[in-house]
Amino acid sequence: MKIASCFDGLPEAAERVVVGGVLRHFGDRYQSSKFLDGHRYWRIPVMEGEFLIEEKFGVQKGIGGGNFLILGKDADVTLEAAEAAVAVMRKTPGVILPFPGGMVRAGSKVGAKNYKKLPASTNDAYCPTIRRRHGVTTELPEDVNSVIEIVIDGLDRKAIEDAMRVGIDAACREGVIEITAGNYGGKLGKHHFRLHEILKPT
Repeated sequence: MKIASCFDGLPEAAERVVVGGVLRHFGDRYQSSKFLDGHRYWRIPVMEGEFLIEEKFGVQKGIGGGNFLILGKDADVTLEAAEAAVAVMRKTPGVILPFPGGMVRAGSKVGAKNYKKLPASTNDAYCPTIRRRHGVTTELPEDVNSVIEIVIDGLDRKAIEDAMRVGIDAACREGVIEITAGNYGGKLGKHHFRLHEILKPT
């Protein structure tokens, strides 16, 4: 069994926030604390053992929303490619893959066509089951039947580009028809990650 613990990944950051010092209350006064090398850690009892968390975490500004889409011939191939990409990307320093398992099956677009107040809705251009419906402008090749998105957040642009480079390389396997990225018309911020530039030989 893998037991979750949580530690400060930015010990040199000037700005700090209390995390474990707040979560400790979940222990209902059964929690305990330890000082190690000048840092306080909280031990919170949970049903499978205990949850260990550092009291304070460093924070700094980062970049959110790097992404790429894996277009595969079927669900099995696409999932295997995404899992391979996630496995190598998680080894890249300075990035996180914020979605469960590192993958997004319900990719979104900015806004909605039919519900004007929604800030986001299903990315219909990449939904294979509705590509022939009236009003859907598909971006999918004919032989694509499954799409998984991988979203990357990072401390800086280089970290995200490094993660995307190794992830895309790992995802390129038999049955993957295309790898592309969501642009969203530039509405998600100033940082754009162009795949052809990231993958250029150095």
